[in-house]
Amino acid sequence: MANLLEVQQATKQFGSFTALQNVSIQVPKGSIFGLLGPNGAGKTTLIRIINQITLPDQGSVFLDNEPLKPEHIKDIGYLPEERGLYKSMKVGEQALYLAQLKGLSKKEAKERLKYWFDKFDITHWWDKKIQELSKGMAQKVQFIVTVLHRPKLLIFDEPFSGFDPINANVIKDEILQLRDEGATVIFSTHRMESVEELCDHIALINKSQKILEGKLSDIKRAYKSNTFEVGLLTDDHQSLFSTLNNKFSVAPADFKTIDDQLKLKITLDNTMSSNDMLRYLSEKAQVLRFNEVIPSVNEIFIKTITENE
Repeated sequence: MANLLEVQQATKQFGSFTALQNVSIQVPKGSIFGLLGPNGAGKTTLIRIINQITLPDQGSVFLDNEPLKPEHIKDIGYLPEERGLYKSMKVGEQALYLAQLKGLSKKEAKERLKYWFDKFDITHWWDKKIQELSKGMAQKVQFIVTVLHRPKLLIFDEPFSGFDPINANVIKDEILQLRDEGATVIFSTHRMESVEELCDHIALINKSQKILEGKLSDIKRAYKSNTFEVGLLTDDHQSLFSTLNNKFSVAPADFKTIDDQLKLKITLDNTMSSNDMLRYLSEKAQVLRFNEVIPSVNEIFIKTITENE
């Protein structure tokens, strides 16, 4: 898959503080790319470099196989975590102004704004001032301004901040739709459940260095431990636990059931397949649950950061 964005060996220092150290990422076209890391890891510095707000001390950035240049600003839409709308300006006036800064004519901007304002059912906000809107309402306006010029690359930094669950779901669906229509998305967030729902690829930055990058499904595959959650219906929990503990690596599990099941996590070695284990368990009890444990993004995040401390 071709990459829309490539950052190569980016380094940035502020005085004696190193914000980024030799960080490289590759963002495939038409993907949603999760940029993850603890507070202060260097994510915002990297985003600012991509947006040409600041320049790297070393390294290169390429957009669509071209060295990043000032004119590429029209190809990028950026929704920062710290929102940048002018509170005393009217919504419509401000949206038109910002759209024209991105290269749209006034006529074209009005047409596209009408589409988005109708879509979000916010046409009646046109003459309101930003300061009259709630945080979530202002967030919708900023989202529209970010995507209005149909850029190749969209960068969303904590896009769901300020939204209730219903409106967060609306924005999530819009991000997926934009991806399906050809946009490439960089998505920075601390909400790991959103990463699970949206991201195709991720990179993890910690203490100014990239420590993990790849396709999310490949990373999950690499981090899984051949462990299964098992729910067994038996009259003698203790006896069956002892039998299984002599054959496998077994630990108690915690998941919700409506029956009095023996709930276990069983880890296999390389001498037995999951099918073999399932057949063995079926001979000992009624198997009501048998799921492979796939690590969550949150678990991978914590494990990787801890291992790199």
